[in-house]
Amino acid sequence: MTSYYVYYRVDADRLPALRQDIDRLFGAIEAATGVRGRWLRRRDEPSTYMEVYENVEDDQAFDALLERETTRLGLLRHVERFVCA
Repeated sequence: MTSYYVYYRVDADRLPALRQDIDRLFGAIEAATGVRGRWLRRRDEPSTYMEVYENVEDDQAFDALLERETTRLGLLRHVERFVCA
């Protein structure tokens, strides 16, 4: 299984609206895949945020879903994928 780590920077004035968008994103992804995302903020750099999705079974389907669902966020996002060693 694969874990996804998606990180990006956010302007502070955008956070309230983005929080709602992230909640909708997590709901859509969970409904489609059963995977519930987590939203984290970097401790030493408060403008950096990360979404974490763990135990993804179908990488190709998840990649397509993540791309489709996150396009409207308008953020420069970096996606990294990890598997168990």
